[in-house]
Amino acid sequence: MTTATDLAFDSRAFINSERVTARDGQIFDIPALVEALEAQGIHSLLVQFADIHGIAKGKLVPLKLMREWVETGAGFAGPSIWGTGLPRMGDRSEYYGRVQPETIRPLPFMPGVAHAVCDGYAGGEALQTCSRQLLKRQIEALRQRGLTLWVGIEPEFFLLRRGANGRWQIADGADELSKPSYDLKAIYRHREYLDDMRLTLTALGFDLQQIDHEDANGQYEINYRFDEALAAADRYMLFKLAAHAVADKHGLTFSCMPKPMANAPGSGLHFHLSLTDESGRAAMADPSGALGLSTAGHQFAAGLLHHADALAALCAPTVNSYKRLASSASVSGTTWSPVWKSMGDNNRTCLVRTVAGRIEWRLPDPSCNIYAALAGTLAAGLDGLDKGLPAVEPCTEDLYLRKASGACMPATLPRDLSQALDALAGNEVLTKRLGPAFVAQFLGCKRDEWDAFSAQVSDWELQRYASLF
Repeated sequence: MTTATDLAFDSRAFINSERVTARDGQIFDIPALVEALEAQGIHSLLVQFADIHGIAKGKLVPLKLMREWVETGAGFAGPSIWGTGLPRMGDRSEYYGRVQPETIRPLPFMPGVAHAVCDGYAGGEALQTCSRQLLKRQIEALRQRGLTLWVGIEPEFFLLRRGANGRWQIADGADELSKPSYDLKAIYRHREYLDDMRLTLTALGFDLQQIDHEDANGQYEINYRFDEALAAADRYMLFKLAAHAVADKHGLTFSCMPKPMANAPGSGLHFHLSLTDESGRAAMADPSGALGLSTAGHQFAAGLLHHADALAALCAPTVNSYKRLASSASVSGTTWSPVWKSMGDNNRTCLVRTVAGRIEWRLPDPSCNIYAALAGTLAAGLDGLDKGLPAVEPCTEDLYLRKASGACMPATLPRDLSQALDALAGNEVLTKRLGPAFVAQFLGCKRDEWDAFSAQVSDWELQRYASLF
């Protein structure tokens, strides 16, 4: 059996050598890197980028041409990729994915192949509609302020399969508890998949922290250590690639659909956010401050809440996302859906939860483009810092109990994708920070998605209206 030790590989060991190729200030010995990979039996690179929907795309290329993939990039037909905005002809019709050497990792589920993350280029220039480049620009804006963003990502997902009638259903037919959180019997029944995930993620360098059954039947969460923002985004894309591959091996479907079951809680993709300054000091935390946050922490959080409607388009970018972002009850009797634009100390009913001197941003779901969602989140937080937005009044109540009492409630997030897209379209600050080219492409793709959904006739409509009038 292949072990994590067999696959252990750190491409950063090849930085700062005399035989060099430069990328973002880092210097790599490409021949030595290729030689080391070949010694592990690697013959090909799976070069991967994300389209505007956040879906992994790419191709297999020979390892021996590494220098070409790093310096020029692997070529793709630009218009064949969602959201590039590239023409069908001319110098800028070709999308080039330039390999980032520090991201190279042998894939335990594809012997002989190493994974490599790419940045998008066209016409020799960074592509403004590449979501990874988008995030890098926001990180640079933060770096100029002497700050670094650290992100812990909490992936929730469902394990599904198609039933005899062709409909999607929970993969585990015995997963029927009305309150299934932390169900050990379900973990036992899926032990082979979960242990395969443990081995695979460990081999890929993930520092695992926990695996648990979540609050919906068929729903799980796997947690791993936080990282710097760009590395965290890359790692989440690698997590999904691995999860899909391992699920397929076990006859399962790994699903990032936010809410596949109408009467059960949905899946979130919570971001745990913290800042450090140039000396490594926690810049968002202050044990003596309100909610344990510093002034900068409060300003960052205020930026998130101020731009929450527009951020919903980026963080909850599908029609189905807004089935999760609803205050309806679930069969388990518990829902953590962050419907209200509020902030509270360890308060999971708020959109922003503060805990241990950091911010948990509870809006994102796993259907998001992780680079775009983090870029938008960072852009909103930066706006809060730059404008010195005042601290938000903390919420000290369970907002679901408050709603049931009939009391006045905080403002809610958009009710559907169309409203969220309108909010993003009207947000001049985020459009300027993220770039009009990306925002235009994103809005165009997502408005098409909304229009396609709006033209459908659902089973609910047929059952309700077919013989009613």
